[in-house]
Amino acid sequence: MTKQIHLNGFIQNSPSPHSMGLWKHEKDQGVNHNHLSYWTETAKILERGKFDAMFIADVLGTYSVYGNSHEAAAQHAVQLPAHDPLSPISAMAAVTEHLGFAPTISATYAQPYALARQLSTLDHLTEGRVAWNVVTSYLESEAVNLGLSGRLPKELRYDRADEFLEVVYKLWEHSWKDDAVVYDRETDTFAHPEKVRLIKHEGEFFNVPGPHLVEPSPQRTPVLFQAGASPKGRNFAAKHAEAVFTKNHSLDALKAYVADIRKRTQEQGRYPEDVLIFPMILPIIGSTEEEAYTKYEDLTNHVSYEGTASLLSGHTGIDFSQYDPDQYIENIETEAVQGNLDMYTKDPNKKWTLREAIKNHGLGNGTVKFIGTPEQIADRIEEWAIESDVDGFNIAQTYSPETFREFVDFVVPELQKRGIYRTEYEGKTLRENMFGKGRTHLPRNHPARNLGSLQSN
Repeated sequence: MTKQIHLNGFIQNSPSPHSMGLWKHEKDQGVNHNHLSYWTETAKILERGKFDAMFIADVLGTYSVYGNSHEAAAQHAVQLPAHDPLSPISAMAAVTEHLGFAPTISATYAQPYALARQLSTLDHLTEGRVAWNVVTSYLESEAVNLGLSGRLPKELRYDRADEFLEVVYKLWEHSWKDDAVVYDRETDTFAHPEKVRLIKHEGEFFNVPGPHLVEPSPQRTPVLFQAGASPKGRNFAAKHAEAVFTKNHSLDALKAYVADIRKRTQEQGRYPEDVLIFPMILPIIGSTEEEAYTKYEDLTNHVSYEGTASLLSGHTGIDFSQYDPDQYIENIETEAVQGNLDMYTKDPNKKWTLREAIKNHGLGNGTVKFIGTPEQIADRIEEWAIESDVDGFNIAQTYSPETFREFVDFVVPELQKRGIYRTEYEGKTLRENMFGKGRTHLPRNHPARNLGSLQSN
């Protein structure tokens, strides 16, 4: 059977969150991110393109590492303003039937009991189309504004996240039995009380007696996304994730990442194919190759240098205002996003100066650019999917949502013509559309389904 590619649209509730300065572009509508019409229109575009999901990135703090100030972030709209990622989902669900929604929520600062209710509620309202991008927060400003003295160490963040997931698994998968809700009017019984169970969780970070506040939703547990880059992060993804999001400059680097994730997943007692891998790509489309590269130059001219330096400083935890622009970026361990530093310090093909890294990072968060005609972009998508063993791609934007519209209008038909991309959705829930019809719930080998004594309580 021909390999089938999956697609997600990468977005954030902010003016131009992943292409710095593109809010100025005449085709960009990102300044309308505070209007529901922007979200409902974007959702309809992605559903027309048969995308699995809208992947909604998020941060809870400001990019204040650069110059030890938020001023550059404020001036250049570097994910500031940053509106809530959950709020538009119900409206988007109302104008679509199949598109899923994968909001980013930090397991570092949220509380599992409340988060479990939020996502279960959305899974009900969307009829099973919700995912959760599980992150461990990296910005110092997030910690400080949430009342902590500073950012938690990376190891501690992952330990807390691991227990966080154990708690929500107990709430989602084990608190309410499948047959708890009966709607029995004759006996005045909405649900059998003995089938709504306490989870009695007592741990290092959380004490949650339960029960879960929401009856089982269509998927019970939302589809779980994660983006681990460090060894700790990759182990976390291999244990918990159903889909991982990654960024790479080269096909060789992506191959190595995919092989590593598949190996770690198997070591966790799961099948390698239990985790779908989605590298991010930025398509720049022209009717000719020359037109596409002319467009690329125009887009690059809209990029804010200082705004991108602020973004890269926040991503890596390094204040690049102290660097000479022609200085090479150093290979160091960071408590922020290791993957965003590794892209430039561990590239086997070149050494990156700060100036080069900022120019690259300014469009699509530094991800690989596929530039050319629809046919050429489809060629590269097919090549990368087959050669690296990835399952699909997260599509980034320059101007929003027109980048999505161009991709859906011109590249998607080319992928469909080649038989490597769906022409209709396979199932009703997000998990079915990602893994196959009938696979609405987590597989039995997932750790959420195997929490010892709770299964028999």
